[in-house]
Amino acid sequence: MFIDLKGKSAVADGLVVASGRSHRHVGAMADHLLRALKEQGYGRARVEGLPHCDWVLIDTGDVIVHLFRPEVRTFYNIEKIWSVDSAHRISST
Repeated sequence: MFIDLKGKSAVADGLVVASGRSHRHVGAMADHLLRALKEQGYGRARVEGLPHCDWVLIDTGDVIVHLFRPEVRTFYNIEKIWSVDSAHRISST
């Protein structure tokens, strides 16, 4: 899911929220994304949560990526935090 934050937050222009099926899957998704970012010249992304892989946050500057295990995503429900109006949300399932 992509959440457009332009004009709504100084933190980033957008959030990407995605789920993996397990710790290993979330870690693999994060690793793949970090490699792709580095190959494209965006190797300065900051990363949090890699050791446990329940919730991995990758901050690329303009876009912040949240990778969750399903039950952790449900618990934190960060989509709801940013859902003041649904016009800024784009779902890509």
